[in-house]
Amino acid sequence: MTNSDPAETDPETLRRMPYQKPQPAEILPDLVVNNAIPDDERIWVPQSDQVWFRPLCLNRSAGYWMNLLRVRRAGVLSRHRHPGPVHAFVLKGSWRYLEHDWVATEGSYAFEPPGETHTLVVDEGVEEMITYFQVNGCMYYVDPWGNNSGYEDVFTKIDMCRKHYEAVGLGADYVDRFIR
Repeated sequence: MTNSDPAETDPETLRRMPYQKPQPAEILPDLVVNNAIPDDERIWVPQSDQVWFRPLCLNRSAGYWMNLLRVRRAGVLSRHRHPGPVHAFVLKGSWRYLEHDWVATEGSYAFEPPGETHTLVVDEGVEEMITYFQVNGCMYYVDPWGNNSGYEDVFTKIDMCRKHYEAVGLGADYVDRFIR
């Protein structure tokens, strides 16, 4: 090191020093979502009866999204398949897939491999389920025989958010804070 100040050569001082060079000029700003489980109900975007999502990151350049899924009803939510991996972490309540014998309970992490088709169920007695999901690619909704019945991707999620936030008075551009 060429510094002549002994304090700056002290290993503990160097460890606590922030990075001293400029960040790349084209870097996107950090995305920090405070109060991820919001008090303002308008932040939750309705998806179907008693099912909402709360966007955290909608990455249009890489084609993935991260959101909280909140469900306040029992029953089958959807049958779908993912071409990319999905990560899930249960914050509240529980859910399962008809195709498996496990139940994702509060504090559970689940990895869903690309290509798997599964039917998401919230069982009777679960008053509220909230799960963090990272979905890479899209979700293809299918019938029990695999016939396509719809899809969602980061762009349909952005569109849903824009329409909802405009309708509830937050403004269509409210979603922009989550887009990367």
